[in-house]
Amino acid sequence: MIIAGVLLISFLATLVRSTFGFGESLIAVPLFGLLMPISLAVPLSVLMSVLVALVVVIQDHRRIEFSSAKWLILSAIPGIPLGVLLLSHGNPVVVKAILGVIVIGYAIYALLASKAFRLEKDSRFWLLVCGFLSGIFGGAFGINGPPLAVYGNAREWDAKTFRATLQGYFLPASLLGLAGYFWKGLVSREVLSDFLISLPAILPAIFLGRWLNHRLEGRNFRRYVYFGLLLIGVILLIA
Repeated sequence: MIIAGVLLISFLATLVRSTFGFGESLIAVPLFGLLMPISLAVPLSVLMSVLVALVVVIQDHRRIEFSSAKWLILSAIPGIPLGVLLLSHGNPVVVKAILGVIVIGYAIYALLASKAFRLEKDSRFWLLVCGFLSGIFGGAFGINGPPLAVYGNAREWDAKTFRATLQGYFLPASLLGLAGYFWKGLVSREVLSDFLISLPAILPAIFLGRWLNHRLEGRNFRRYVYFGLLLIGVILLIA
């Protein structure tokens, strides 16, 4: 039953990530957290993130906004160890509650994104702020996406650029986070075993997501995802 759950969650989370460029951790970590401790769910999600980002960067590197990705990565570096310390020394119940609040907050923001601020060109200030916050969220929860999505929405990147540029960030950032988990002994045999189990679901979802990304330009499908995240966040807070 657990294996089936890991496969299903891995496929759904990867499909969302490969289609939109972000969001798999917002699905994977909360749902994996219903099957395993959060200290296992987060490293597993980061392993998935590394694989997805690597494949997408190879596929669509020409669509990456390298200047934006560079500053997001550099500003995330000091935030990652702070997040790792929060994960390894924090109270699991509190961490899960914080995660629920983050998921709900991001879902609400995304649903109201049409009213959010816009940036006509890159802003060094917002790149540094969003990158640093993404480093903390990534180190603590394996969830780098929300601050990055805020910046991408503000810059009004098209779907292909949004997806590719975020992977240009996710690949090195996730590798750094993964190194921190190895350092803290959080990447156990159980995590590696679950990752190997998830591969048959992850790989086809990556390519299906790319196919969808090149065909879905509207916001309707995203809204369904955001409502789903909102529901997951509520479940985390009351579970």
